[in-house]
Amino acid sequence: MEINTIKNDDELRAMVARVNAFLEAHADELDNLNPEDAEELELMSLVIGAYEDKRFPEPKVDPVDFIKFMMEQKGLKVKDLVQCFGTTSRAYEVLNGKRKLTLAMIKKLRVVLGCPADALIEA
Repeated sequence: MEINTIKNDDELRAMVARVNAFLEAHADELDNLNPEDAEELELMSLVIGAYEDKRFPEPKVDPVDFIKFMMEQKGLKVKDLVQCFGTTSRAYEVLNGKRKLTLAMIKKLRVVLGCPADALIEA
């Protein structure tokens, strides 16, 4: 088992093909792999994940845009989120970018919107 870091997209395709071949070869025993095979699969997955994270980083989403998206997806209106902001005017200030989210707002929005707090925190 020799696993190296991935330096380009060709090496990525080769590693993905290697993982696919591994999965096909061990299809009947994936739940009961021996420790060496399990480690090989885990290492290949980690190497692929590390390269993809570096090569294709996820774009940061503005927390206000995220809130608006979640409101649309859940069919919520501003009045449904007033409890998270304290007042209607404060809710509009945040949603119009005139006021920053506070930690207390983030904690409440996380529960109401059913999302992770990191989606509401500005980088």
